[in-house]
Amino acid sequence: HTVVTLPFEPFVALRYLLAPRKQVFISLISLLSILGVAVGVAALVIALALMTGLQGELRDRIVGSSAHVYVWKVESGGLLDFRSESSRILSVPQVMGAAPAILGKALISSDRGESFITLKGIDPVLEPTVTDVGVSMREGSLEGLTDRTDRETDGIVIGEDLAVQLGAFVGDTVTLLTPQGTLTPMGLMPRSRQLEVVGVFNLGLYEYDSAYGLVSAEVARRLLDKLKFDFVQVRVEDIYSAPQIADSIEAELGPGYITQDWAEMNRSLFSALWLEKTAISITIGLIVTVAAMNIIASLVLLVMEKSRDIAILKTIGASRRSVTAIFMLQGLTIGLVGTILGAAGGYVLSRILDHYQLIRIPMDVYQVSYIPFKVEMFDFVFIVFSALLICFLATIYPSRQASRLDPAQALRNQ
Repeated sequence: HTVVTLPFEPFVALRYLLAPRKQVFISLISLLSILGVAVGVAALVIALALMTGLQGELRDRIVGSSAHVYVWKVESGGLLDFRSESSRILSVPQVMGAAPAILGKALISSDRGESFITLKGIDPVLEPTVTDVGVSMREGSLEGLTDRTDRETDGIVIGEDLAVQLGAFVGDTVTLLTPQGTLTPMGLMPRSRQLEVVGVFNLGLYEYDSAYGLVSAEVARRLLDKLKFDFVQVRVEDIYSAPQIADSIEAELGPGYITQDWAEMNRSLFSALWLEKTAISITIGLIVTVAAMNIIASLVLLVMEKSRDIAILKTIGASRRSVTAIFMLQGLTIGLVGTILGAAGGYVLSRILDHYQLIRIPMDVYQVSYIPFKVEMFDFVFIVFSALLICFLATIYPSRQASRLDPAQALRNQ
C-alpha cells in the first residue's frame, strides 16, 4: 500500500481543523465562518447572474425588435426613393439588410378598448431582414399587409399585448385615427380609417408589443400624409461593431446623412443597469468581507487555545515561517471550503431560477416577464478569486501573532 504523507505545515493545519477540540465554541466559529463565506459567495454569484441575465435579455430583445443602425437624410427631410441609398448601404462590409420605414402617432380603437400607438409604415418583404418581427408572428403574417384586393380594407399588424387590450385579433376590424387631418366645411378633421388586423406579433418587449402597429408603406403615406420615408433601418452581422459600421455608412453616403446605432439610442438604459450591477457587487462583496472577519476571530481564538502546542513546535525547531504557514493554511482551508460551497450553490440555484423562470415581474415596468439568470465565466472566476483573496488577507494578522509567540512565556502560563 502506498502511504501519502503531507508536508509538515499542511499536516498540522488539517489536524487542527479535523481533530476534536475541547473548545466547542471555536469549532462553532469555524463552521459559521465557512457558512458565512458560502452564503456571501452564493449571494454574489446569484446577484451578478441576475444583472447579467437581465442586461443580456433586454439587449437581445431590443436588438431583435429594432434595427441595429438607423440612417436619416437630414438635408431634404426624408428619403423619397430609398433604393439608391439602400444599395450603397448594403455595399458597406458586415451590413446584412436595409429597409425603409415611416413613423407616426395614431389612436387605435375597437369595440372593447382604445390606445395610443406608434404607427410604422414598412416594406413587408424587407422588414424581416432588419428586425425579428417576421419570426415573431403569433397569428397571420406580414404578407397580409400587401396581399389585398380593391374590395378589402387595408391591413394592420399589431403587438400581442395591444391585441389583448383591444380584444382584436386576426380578422377583426379596428379604427385608426391620425392627427393629420382632412379639411372639411367644419374645419380640420382628424383622418380616420377602418383597418383589418392581419397579424399579431410578440417580440417579447412590452414597449413594442403594447404600442406598435405595422402597416404597409403606402397606407402609412396616406394616413400620415407623408411622401418620403423617415429613415432606413440597417441590420449588421456583429451588434457590438454597430458604432463602427454606422460611421462607415455615414462616410459612404456622404454629407447630409446621419446615423445612430442601437447602443447609442439605449445608452442611458444600459448605463443604469451597469451601475446597478456594480453597486450590488460592492454591497454583497461586503458580506464576504464580514464573513472573513469570522475567520480572524476563529484563528485568534485557536492561537490562544494552541499556545502550548505552538511553544512546543517552536522548541523542537519549527520556524516562525512554518507556524505562520500552519495558521494561514487553516484559514485558507476555511475560505476555500466556503467559497467552493457558495460558488457551486449559487451556480446551481441560478440555473434553476433561470430554467424554471421562477421569479416573475410585471412586463409594463421591466419590459420582460421574468428575471433571467446568466452566470458569466469571467464573473464566476472573479468572484471565486476575490473571495479567496479576502480570506487570505484575513489570515495574515492571526498567523503573524502565532509566529511571534514566545515559547518560554507560553509554557510558563500553562
